[in-house]
Amino acid sequence: MHRPISGASLRCFTTTPRAHLQSNTTILNKFKNDDIEAPLDLAKESTLPHIEQNLLKNDPRQAKMKRPLLSDHKIENDPNYRMSLWKQNIGQMIIRTFLMDMDKSRAGPIAGSLYYGECKKQALYYPNEELSDTAKYYYSTLNLPRSFSQWFQITTLHYWILSVRFRAMPLKYGKNYQQKLVDRYFSDMELRMSQELGINSNRIIEGYLKDYHTQMLGSVLSYDEALVSDDITLAGALWRNVFNGDPNVDMRHIESLVGYVRSQLYVLSKMSDREVGFGKFRFVPPNQVVRPLTAAQLKELRDKAKEEFEKHDLPSQRSVLSLDE
Repeated sequence: MHRPISGASLRCFTTTPRAHLQSNTTILNKFKNDDIEAPLDLAKESTLPHIEQNLLKNDPRQAKMKRPLLSDHKIENDPNYRMSLWKQNIGQMIIRTFLMDMDKSRAGPIAGSLYYGECKKQALYYPNEELSDTAKYYYSTLNLPRSFSQWFQITTLHYWILSVRFRAMPLKYGKNYQQKLVDRYFSDMELRMSQELGINSNRIIEGYLKDYHTQMLGSVLSYDEALVSDDITLAGALWRNVFNGDPNVDMRHIESLVGYVRSQLYVLSKMSDREVGFGKFRFVPPNQVVRPLTAAQLKELRDKAKEEFEKHDLPSQRSVLSLDE
């Protein structure tokens, strides 16, 4: 496997250990519940003619083959896979004997596998294959170009959304989740370029990865600025990164994506550290509406979560992460 970027340069893209998940001026707070539209419905209100962007000249080639979403490994590739009972028992015994910190160990399979898969598939596409519903939102509704670099920008946005929540976890755990996610992101891009796109030159792949690394740094910084600012700042960051600074973009499309991002952050802000740490989050599809929770609804969700985690009594299910925040 190529290793063109050093581990030091792939560390988490922020020095802020904790971050506020919600600004006081978000779209969710501006409208009454009945006035909130799903991001997809809002984007479909666009009536401007589409002017196609030509961004392919500096982009890696289109995919020539398709790899599994995550890997060929049976545990990752088959969600129904279960280890044999004797292997499970040995694993539980080792965890119990050595008092392993499962919140630290869990970051690899949760952030580096499950959550990365969630980020990756949102805008994933292959030539001559039907788009998924979420990919249609980006490429058919928002009219974004189908390119590897465009997929990278959309995936980076979803990486950032998750990283915001990870930063609100206890520092040593949240930082570990961030690191596992970004490490897997770049190692997978390396494999995609060599295996799917058919780029055989290590030098070319290294050049692309360094360029994408720089782009990610800029994107994350602009999104972080918007996180502590307002929706106008977020709209500007999305326009520059996801919409590639397109001067012909419809503002309804940008507003739609702002609402989508704020919705994901809101859902994550209402989940406890333990729920996030155990991989309970999934991105809300753009055709769904996220409405602010009442105090009673939030209490009901917390009570259900506590009831579920009370059943987690195996050594591998240990956790010190909070169920209350």
